[in-house]
Amino acid sequence: MIDELIHFVIPLLIIIAAIVAILLRDLLASVIALAAMSLLLSLEFYILQAPDVAIAEAGVGACLTTAILVLAIKGTKRKEDEV
Repeated sequence: MIDELIHFVIPLLIIIAAIVAILLRDLLASVIALAAMSLLLSLEFYILQAPDVAIAEAGVGACLTTAILVLAIKGTKRKEDEV
């Protein structure tokens, strides 16, 4: 019963986080939503008894990719600031 609920809720939250990441206008907020999606995906892999994939997803998807995207955003200028 509780396992079925968990396997329904976590993928639903993953989809919601992905949609939020797409719809947000602020790039930094979008990257944070993408990191949340990746962490939820890592949790789902762990629940599905794939801990090696969960660790790789958490390390690469949530941490490394988020850090690279934040640094890339930090290196750019906002269009509103140029005017």
